[in-house]
Amino acid sequence: MPGPKVSTKQRREAKAGRARYSKRFESLLKQTNKNEALEPAAALAKVKELATAKFDETVEAAINLGVDPRHGDQVVRGTVNLPHGTGKSRRVAVFARGDRAEEARAAGADEVGAEDLVERIQKGWTGWTQFDLFVASPDMMSLVGRVGSILKQKMPNPKAGTVTPNVAQVVRDIKGAARAEYRVERAGIIHCPIGKASFTVEQLTENLLVLVGALIKAKPAAAKGRYLKRISVSPSMGPSVAVDTTLAQKAAEKV
Repeated sequence: MPGPKVSTKQRREAKAGRARYSKRFESLLKQTNKNEALEPAAALAKVKELATAKFDETVEAAINLGVDPRHGDQVVRGTVNLPHGTGKSRRVAVFARGDRAEEARAAGADEVGAEDLVERIQKGWTGWTQFDLFVASPDMMSLVGRVGSILKQKMPNPKAGTVTPNVAQVVRDIKGAARAEYRVERAGIIHCPIGKASFTVEQLTENLLVLVGALIKAKPAAAKGRYLKRISVSPSMGPSVAVDTTLAQKAAEKV
C-alpha cells in the first residue's frame, strides 16, 4: 500500500532521529489502520474525516499496478472524464488555426495560437509555464514539435487525449474540471485526483470507480500477473487509507 506522503524535510528529520510527522499528522495516523483495507465508500468516508486542513483538500487515489514502466509496452497513460469532476479548473492553451481556433476560444481556452504562439515560446516567453495543459489539433503537430524540447511533459500527446480534432470538447472537459490525466510512475504507481474533501462520499466513490474502470480497460497486453495490486486514497494533507482492491474492481466493472 502506498504510504503517507512525506516531504523532503520530514525525510531529513527521520534520518536525524527527529519526529517524522507533525503532531497533527501523527494524530491523524492514529485514526487509521494500515493493515485494514476498506470497501471504497467506507475508505472515502474515512478520508473525509481525515481532511482537517483549513482549506478544501484534494482527494487523491494512489493505485499500484502490476506493470514495469521501464518497458514501453507496459506504460499506462491516458485521461478519464470523472462524472463529478476533480473540483479544480485548469488553465489550458490550444494550438489551432481557423474554425478550430475560434471553437477553442468559445469553449473557454485561456490562450489560442499557431505560428505566433510557437514563436513566442521559442523567443523565451515564460508565460507558457502558467498553463496546466496544452492541446493541439493533429494538423498542428509538425509546428508544435519545434517547441517540444521546451514544453517537455506538457507537450500535447495523443495518448493523453490532448492531440485531437475536437479541441473545443477537450477544452470544455478540462475547464469543467471533468478530465483527469493519469500516467504510471517509475515505481508502477498512478496518482490521480478524484475530487475534493467537500464532495459527498457518493461523488468521490463514483469518481474512484470510474478511474479504476478506466485503468482496467487500459491494461497493457504485456502486463502479467495481478494487475491491480494496491489502492489507497488520501486527502492532500493527511495519511492514506487502504481500499480493498477486489471489491473496488468488482464495483468498477458495474459502473
